[in-house]
Amino acid sequence: MSTATDHVWHCYQQTQFLLTQPLSPVLSFAIVTAHNPRGETLSAPQNRLLDRQLQLRIETLKHPYRSLVGSSLDLSHMEKSWAIPMDKRDAVELAKEFHQNAIYYIQQDQLQLVPCLLSYPELSLGHFSARVHVVSELPDLCA
Repeated sequence: MSTATDHVWHCYQQTQFLLTQPLSPVLSFAIVTAHNPRGETLSAPQNRLLDRQLQLRIETLKHPYRSLVGSSLDLSHMEKSWAIPMDKRDAVELAKEFHQNAIYYIQQDQLQLVPCLLSYPELSLGHFSARVHVVSELPDLCA
């Protein structure tokens, strides 16, 4: 892998999650985004369009879902994402449809970083709840 790809993979390992209410620690779910496919930074309008397409695709799957934001520790980079209770394999396939490098999968409050387009091993990142920040409203990522 290239140094840039290694950097992106490392950044994924540092992600925190902004939610408007906590999720049950007994849930199993995937966190999938459509923002910045293949790790390439797109404009806010491009990301909004991809996010809407992902939301419509999730609706066709008939799974419940909840929006959240994945963020760098310093909040300088944020991506709207979706928590979806679904099988890990199906979540990886969904992410591949939207050209995503990786997803997060949570099972019994254990956070896993799961590669989709990258050739890295799946990583356990500890407790999901330790990376959750409950906020009154999600940041507006339209700018």
